[in-house]
Amino acid sequence: MIRGAFETAGELDPTELRAAYDEALADAIESVGVSAAAEQTNLDESTLRAVVDGETPDLSLDAAATIFALDDDHPDADVLVAEARDILLMGMSAAVLDVEAIAAGIDDELEPKEIQQKIEGRYSMTLDEYALLHAFIENRKR
Repeated sequence: MIRGAFETAGELDPTELRAAYDEALADAIESVGVSAAAEQTNLDESTLRAVVDGETPDLSLDAAATIFALDDDHPDADVLVAEARDILLMGMSAAVLDVEAIAAGIDDELEPKEIQQKIEGRYSMTLDEYALLHAFIENRKR
């Protein structure tokens, strides 16, 4: 999700990739503390605590980006979300995939139109959906 941070995305299944995201999110939260992270992100402290405790709470791509943005080495959340979507679009181009091929490849867990709208940012994307798309696209680039 952060350019260069998940180089092995194509070698992982979506669950493993989400776990890698969660590990990086936990590091970002721990760098400032759960209470400070809650204040800075406007996310529920219990959700942030769950991430730190190794759980996999429901998070949107936008929420994850606000957590990653806690790290001073990362850009702000809006830039991270745009970059995350760009990773998918560039990956689709490199792998020569369209949304129909992606939908078929992920066993129609998302419809082609839904994939397009989520990648374009017209609809919210969960972090699980992002992991699903990211893993599939990166795997096809190899």
